[in-house]
Order: sequence, then C-alpha cells, then structure tokens
Amino acid sequence: MARRISRGLVAVATATVAALALAGPASARSAATGAAGSVLPQARIFMVNPVQSSGDQSLTDGKDGNAAVPESAYTLAALRRLDASGTLSGRWATVRSETGGAARTADAGSYSRKDDRFEQVMAYFWVDEAQEYLQSLGFGSELPGANDRAQPVRINQWGADNSFFSDKKAEIRFGKGGVDDAEDAEVIVHEYGHAVHNAQVPGFGSSPEAGAIGEAFGDYLAVSVGAYADEAYGWPRRTDLACVGDWDSVEYSAAPHCLRRVDGNKVYADRVGEVHADGEIWSRALFDIRQALGARTAGRIIVNAQFGFRPDTSFQDAALTTVATAQRMYGADEADAVRAAFRARQIPGV
Repeated sequence: MARRISRGLVAVATATVAALALAGPASARSAATGAAGSVLPQARIFMVNPVQSSGDQSLTDGKDGNAAVPESAYTLAALRRLDASGTLSGRWATVRSETGGAARTADAGSYSRKDDRFEQVMAYFWVDEAQEYLQSLGFGSELPGANDRAQPVRINQWGADNSFFSDKKAEIRFGKGGVDDAEDAEVIVHEYGHAVHNAQVPGFGSSPEAGAIGEAFGDYLAVSVGAYADEAYGWPRRTDLACVGDWDSVEYSAAPHCLRRVDGNKVYADRVGEVHADGEIWSRALFDIRQALGARTAGRIIVNAQFGFRPDTSFQDAALTTVATAQRMYGADEADAVRAAFRARQIPGV
C-alpha cells in the first residue's frame, strides 16, 4: 500500500566572472576536483537557506523574484558524484522535473531562484550532501548503508505547497507555493530523512507513534546536515540551530520563522495524535542526545538504532532500542545519557 509522508505545515551558460564574485563565500571543498584532477561542475545554491545565512527575518518570497533574496545568500559549491549524462544524476541522487526543462550541470552555476532549474540543483546538492553526512558517520563502510543508493527526486511546479516521500516508488517529491519547498535545504533533507527510514525499515511509520518518530528524525537530520555543511564550507549561520525551515516558513509563521523546532518542551503526555506535533517530543530527545554526546556520536547512535525499529514501533520500544544501541556501540555512560534524554520526555518504561 502506498504511503505518503507529508512535510506537515501546508501553506499555504556558465556564470560570468562578475556573477561568480557575487556568489558568496567559497571554500576549498566547494572547488573540489574529481577523477584525474578534473574540475567538478559548480552549482549556485543557498547556504542552507537565506534566512539562516543572513539572519534577516524580514525576507519574504516575493513571488519567486530574484530581488527578494540578497546575492549574499547564494554561494558556489561543487556538484559531486555525477554520472556522465550532463544532467543532475549521480551516485546518491537523480533529479527530474515535471515542469520546464531539465537543469544542465554545465549551467548549474548560473541559475537563480526565479528559474525553476535552481530548485533542481538545490535538490541534487542537498540530497547528495545528506548522504555524504551519513557516510561521514560510517554508514556504508563500518556500519550498514542507510539509503546508500541513487535517490529519485521529482520537482513539480504545478503541485501544491507540500512535499513528501512516497514508498510506492521510494521517491521524494517537492511542491511549490509561497517559498517553493526545494529552495530550503532543511525541507529537502527532512524529506530525505523519510527515505532513509524507509530504506532501513521498509514501510516505516505505520502507526501514529512511528509516524511521529519519522517526522522527528527528518527534522533532526535537517538541522544536523545543515550544521555539517556550515562547518565544512565555512558558511555563516545567523539563526538558531534548533529552528527547522526558517525560509520555507516565512509566509505562514511569525518571526522568528520556524517550520518546527527541535528544542521544545513537550512530553509524552502532550501527544495529540498528529505526527508532526507529536514528533516534537521525539526530536527534542534526539537534540538532547546530540547536546550531551556531540554531533558525531549522537548521529551514529540515533541512525544505527533505527535499523532495529519495527514499521509500527512505539516511542517506548524505539527509545529502549536506542539506549541498547548506545550501550553496545559506546558503553554505559553514553547509554545513560541517551536514557536521560528520553526520560526527560517522560516516555514510559525507559
């Protein structure tokens, strides 16, 4: 049976030298070379998102207009692991659009947000970056791969303002409306989190609590990958790390804009039966584990534990599995820190 996992809050050729100069900070990693020293294609992207990199809470969508976003929100970064097709197809992501032409890698450094191909480039870059983050934690080498494959992604400019992962085709789809979803890296990576969960446990999310865990992990992965990229590329972050989707949510949230947060105060008794709302209980626990153990250790425990979840797992069973994973991987002190995070959310039986 097909299952669609919604993002939640539904709301609503080559660049010139001058353009490159305006593209924002670059790093040694952004100018990476490929096989035999070949220079990789450069992509014009947002540094996570314009609100996060600028700290400007007054930014609005402006009907996809270029003038709505400062040039300083863009940067150039290498498109890595591409195949030889000249399109956005590679080892860990394959992007296609249902509306308009396909982005070409040779032109990826010249697209801006008024061009729908900009979102195709964003989707490729950030899905690839998310899998690289998981690989950096050891998944796919010392630990089992977690969605270690070419993830199909579809951009649909005729669609609604909603994005989702569908397990029927194991595909991620990004919609439009207000700020188009694939303009915000945290929305892209959130949806990729659902694909990761489904790869680890096919059909994951078949109960309300499992669905909430899925939404929470998507939010946790979004902030984690954004922070990983900020550090690797030397990008600025001028908003709160715990805020998810600062840019996507500008049209339907009050400043400071957040789709959701991962540092809220909800506990198990606050469940309302809606997966995005209830996910804030679990995401706070994951964020506390990160704060206690550091990003790398926490990420390794959290993702590795998910291989032991059931499609309909409960908060209690998933928490106990995560504690046991911490004990097995690192020892008693780390297991105690994980247990404390879930106990602070008053999850029963932990």
